[in-house]
Amino acid sequence: MGSPNGAGAAVLDINAPERGALLRWMIFTGLSIFAVVLLWRYGLIHLMAVSDRTYISSVIVALYLVTCGHCFWRTRAIAREDEVARRCRVLLSAQGADAALDRDVANMPKGLVPDHIRSLVTKAAAQGFGQIDQTLLLRALADRLRGSNGFGAFVSDMLMKLGLLGTIIGFIIMLAPIATLDAADKAAMKSSMGLMSDGMAVAMYTTLAGLAGSILIRIQYYMLDVATQRVFSDAVMMTETYVTPALERRHDG
Repeated sequence: MGSPNGAGAAVLDINAPERGALLRWMIFTGLSIFAVVLLWRYGLIHLMAVSDRTYISSVIVALYLVTCGHCFWRTRAIAREDEVARRCRVLLSAQGADAALDRDVANMPKGLVPDHIRSLVTKAAAQGFGQIDQTLLLRALADRLRGSNGFGAFVSDMLMKLGLLGTIIGFIIMLAPIATLDAADKAAMKSSMGLMSDGMAVAMYTTLAGLAGSILIRIQYYMLDVATQRVFSDAVMMTETYVTPALERRHDG
């Protein structure tokens, strides 16, 4: 029969949603890369790059890649925080909150949730007695967990606006030759039709790139926000179930 610690480690390995957020991001990114390969295979990406004379589509693609890297970095950070929070919960539930707070609070792994627990211990020691209100500390924890997640919403909105800017520029390019259009001059008509076609291509490709990039970024950061909210909810449940009652019993006694 295995040891209790080994069984606890096995439970952690089986029920490890901290890997879920990173895995979902990797699956989504893999599908996106597969779609890009298909578009490249059929020449659509090359056609977009050649047809967009304003290079707005290229700017959108570059911003999208940078934002994907930021989302990966934030997802890894949240995955680590989830892992640390789970280790703290196992420690508190296995040894008892009172014993764990007496002996192991200073030796808890580094992370935002252990820092929150240490802040609760410090507040309880300073307060001395009475009910411990962790509302303000929880707000600070939520802000620290959220971190720079708002960067995704900012870039998503920016990509949408860049796509609209490309649409406006494309229509300006398309409509500019109409003012000097001479129906009797066939060469001028042909040149004007070429410029109108170029303007329409700029408008359509920049709009498509902006919409697609904005939607894909929204999906990634939605998954990141869900993972962040899960870590925060687990931290609230852990502190309200184990830490706060133990501290109140200690100081009231």
